[in-house]
Amino acid sequence: MLIRNAPDLTEAHVTPREAYLDRRRFLIGSAGAALGAALLPAAAAAAPLAGIKSPYSTTDKPSSLSDITTYNNFYEFGTDKADPAAYAGKLTLSPWSVKVDGLVNKPGTFALEDFVKHYAIEERIYRHRCVEAWSMVIPWLGFPLSEVIKRADPQGSAKYVAFETLVRPSEMPGQSAFFPALTWPYVEGLRLDEAMHPLAILATGLYGETLPAQNGAPLRLVVPWKYGFKGIKSIVRISLVEKQPATSWNMENAQEYGFYSNVNPQVDHPRWSQATERRIGAGLFAGRQKTLMFNGYADQVAQLYSGMDLRANF
Repeated sequence: MLIRNAPDLTEAHVTPREAYLDRRRFLIGSAGAALGAALLPAAAAAAPLAGIKSPYSTTDKPSSLSDITTYNNFYEFGTDKADPAAYAGKLTLSPWSVKVDGLVNKPGTFALEDFVKHYAIEERIYRHRCVEAWSMVIPWLGFPLSEVIKRADPQGSAKYVAFETLVRPSEMPGQSAFFPALTWPYVEGLRLDEAMHPLAILATGLYGETLPAQNGAPLRLVVPWKYGFKGIKSIVRISLVEKQPATSWNMENAQEYGFYSNVNPQVDHPRWSQATERRIGAGLFAGRQKTLMFNGYADQVAQLYSGMDLRANF
């Protein structure tokens, strides 16, 4: 993965968590319908979105909205961290549809508002760890991926879940670059038991609003115990399959990017250490902090990999 360094932002850029908590509205039980309504108009502009508090949230202080929305990897818009915020505003987000197919008994292609209306939106404040050894804390809004899979009624032979991103070079300049960073569409995958884990969500918003385009609107995957590039953005297709699906960075460089890509401070990237990380927005004198196994979610997910050699299955 290409590395683009940006100067640390100061504490002045950090939204106080208390201020954020004060302005949130939690609409228990009706949040799914609220999201559907929020997505019905032209979805390019952020719309208010509320979520149920989740016990899965960390108590870590969320990174600022400015940091989260201006320091992004989204190579469909360019390889610089600032490119997504600069160019993603041209992406047409409505209408949007999601195809669910493969080894399921209830396949279909669904308008986004029909796809999400079945699910109550939760707020999940998760640690986010990039393979480039920087991190943030992001207050996502979304719903469990497991509920989507159960609704599709998977067949017994389904072993993996494959994801696919939108291809629209006219609006995504990275896809029309003369020397594209990756082969499009961007694809990702999870083992079925990983996808069914309660920590895995499909995000539709952050910081109390619908998801900004540069963060993967209108629908992205969030798996907080894995490196950030596993969180495929702007999803248009979810397929249940029998064999391990191809993933974009693994196809690009299998020696550096494994299928699992679990956060693991004991297994360095071939070109840099994974033992520590730089928290974006922490300030010039904050220093680096130790990276935790599975990004601090080991108690919840370590059993998924019991008996596996995590150096071979990186």
